[in-house]
Amino acid sequence: MSQIYDIDSRIGARIRIERESRGWSLTELAERSAVSRAMIHKIERGESSPTATLLGKLSGAFSLSMSTLMARAEMQQGRFLKMADQPVWVDPQTGYERRHVSPKSDLPLDLVRIELPVGAEVPMPASAYAFMRQLIWVLEGELTFLEGDTSHRMSAGDCLELGPPTNCVFRNESDRRCIYAVLVLRNV
Repeated sequence: MSQIYDIDSRIGARIRIERESRGWSLTELAERSAVSRAMIHKIERGESSPTATLLGKLSGAFSLSMSTLMARAEMQQGRFLKMADQPVWVDPQTGYERRHVSPKSDLPLDLVRIELPVGAEVPMPASAYAFMRQLIWVLEGELTFLEGDTSHRMSAGDCLELGPPTNCVFRNESDRRCIYAVLVLRNV
């Protein structure tokens, strides 16, 4: 079994668990997330690789960050997580690569490393940010981060605290990859 298939299966199973634990039907989750019922069904069965945008919509419907949803799907308990064991997920639409760096713990934070390919653009709905605080730290390259109507052009070493929840877009307009870290602090 390939790593990507395995991750897609675990993500789908986690989405089903989150939906069922709330007593929601597929139709109710579709209404809350603005993702079609058919697509949710395919994702839950592991028949479709969800995009980052879809995961943002689904996690927002659950009042979870995308990082929390992914961590619940990917991670085992433990204080130490070797790089070789850090779950990696690749958006099938954009090539956006997400590596969950922090071990699963009771701490109210997640650390994620993102690699955004040249020309890639990943929109995220405001609902994905409604219940947490985030810092974005550019490690390599350049990132254009659209936060509602505000555009932030970020270079290596720049760090930004996100403001109030709004629709956002992560964009790599440069001619080389962009690597950035996201620190997500969950409200407890």
